[in-house]
Amino acid sequence: MNVYGMARAFYEEYGMKSTAYASFQLAPTKYSKIVDVNVIAGFDQDPVFSEKLLELAKSKYNDPSIKYLLVACGDGYAELLSQHKEDLKDYYVFAANDYSLFEKLINKVSFYDICEKYQLPYPKTLIITKDMVAAGKLNQELPFDFPVALKPANSVEWLSVDFEGRKKAFIIDNLTEFNTILDRLYKAGYQSEMIAQDFIPGDDSNMRVLNAYVDQKGNTRFMFLGHPLLEDPAPAAVGNYVVIVPDENDEIYQTIKSFLEKINYVGFANFDMKYDRRDGQYKLFEINLRQGRSSFFVTLSGFNLAKYVTEDLVFNSVFRKTEYGRKDNPKAKVWLGVPKKVFRKYAKDNADKQYAEKLIKAGRYGTTLFYDKDSSIRRYVLMKYAFHNYVTGFKKYFSEKEG
Repeated sequence: MNVYGMARAFYEEYGMKSTAYASFQLAPTKYSKIVDVNVIAGFDQDPVFSEKLLELAKSKYNDPSIKYLLVACGDGYAELLSQHKEDLKDYYVFAANDYSLFEKLINKVSFYDICEKYQLPYPKTLIITKDMVAAGKLNQELPFDFPVALKPANSVEWLSVDFEGRKKAFIIDNLTEFNTILDRLYKAGYQSEMIAQDFIPGDDSNMRVLNAYVDQKGNTRFMFLGHPLLEDPAPAAVGNYVVIVPDENDEIYQTIKSFLEKINYVGFANFDMKYDRRDGQYKLFEINLRQGRSSFFVTLSGFNLAKYVTEDLVFNSVFRKTEYGRKDNPKAKVWLGVPKKVFRKYAKDNADKQYAEKLIKAGRYGTTLFYDKDSSIRRYVLMKYAFHNYVTGFKKYFSEKEG
């Protein structure tokens, strides 16, 4: 999804086809005329990642008059790019943070330590280790009431862990279920910490997602706040946004902008947060050190992601001012990752849903996957099938998630 969204952004802005390298291919990029996907076994791991990019730099991408721009579209690739930035910087242009900073931000344990340091609000949190579970230290009441949210501190490691009942994240209602899940995941081979958090009440419409880009000189080029109205309820994808409307909040903008600049961040950043009505604060869950999976909603509303990174790293354009996403932007559109009927049936009825409906009725909506300049019978049928799967997925999982 992220690869296709970025390829579409480059095609819309520059009319250029993108080239992707990956360890496997998924439906969003199949049968596409705007991105060529090269599947390389083991590319998502060392040493294949760095060796292949260096090989390509010497055999294929070696014209000194051309700048070859790398954009990571997943946590694992963002981490590998950060680890090998010194090896690759003579051959490619890219935005990657120093690995010492990357490690602190990608791991939720150290990220919450950073939140403490910079006074960024986040939910009440308990850090759980494998040793604590083995010693039975959690057979007692937690420091906050159930339900609790449970998620891995190391999202990259979590990708390779499999066990009965595995989900991207959990909402747990009692201590027995809590300990059962912890026992299973550590026996399955997960090694890092788990994060247990006070569950912030409220449905999906209390979430917010912020995308930003900080250039090579530390200037924040844009910030765009999205308001998710619906999330995927399927276990493997729980928490993935499937409907987003444009939003704005100057307090959030300035708080996050100041934070990114203080820590000398560079590149795309994607923050997930939720409004806590108990104290009126937006509390941070995590930062993704890349553009978000659903970040095409930013490009859709006139803030083309490809343009920001290209203007910075390829054209070295002078920074003038930070651009902020606004609800009254005449280009603002609803981003749909599911069929409209799924949104209408499952999104909570409120003023935000009415706002989205107003935009949809005015024709101001779009998707990442359906693109009229990249159409073919095979691609259309595959994308329709992918969208239809959400109909059955929501029917199967939504009530379970809400319960």
